[in-house]
Amino acid sequence: MELELTTPALLFSTTSLLMLAYTNRFLAIARLIRELHTDFMETHDENDLLQLKSLRIRLALIRNMQLLGVLSLLLSVICMFLLFANHGVIAKYIFAGSLVLMALSLVISVVEIFQSITAINVQLKNIEDRIKSKIGFF
Repeated sequence: MELELTTPALLFSTTSLLMLAYTNRFLAIARLIRELHTDFMETHDENDLLQLKSLRIRLALIRNMQLLGVLSLLLSVICMFLLFANHGVIAKYIFAGSLVLMALSLVISVVEIFQSITAINVQLKNIEDRIKSKIGFF
């Protein structure tokens, strides 16, 4: 397979969109953490602490997703430079590394999605417990 200069350039648009999505996730979680902090300071509700623990894990996952995405983009740039300098064999390995990093970023994204379900389940359990105590069913 011949690697052309335009091939690694294809990752630029993909990486840009992924980084935007990752940043939006980060901003949403930061907002939730601020709200939960305020709620906890007022109520000292243990469910807020459980959610904060889950959100801390999600923040670490998002950081890793972003790091791998940026490194993937960096390797794509290096690959393009190597192709420009007629170092095709090395460029292929660098491009392969770029693809591996992007794949790892996507895998961590899937893990983060499953972790987000944990936080939602804590909230649902809290709602169910309040309903049980008030009207006695579920």
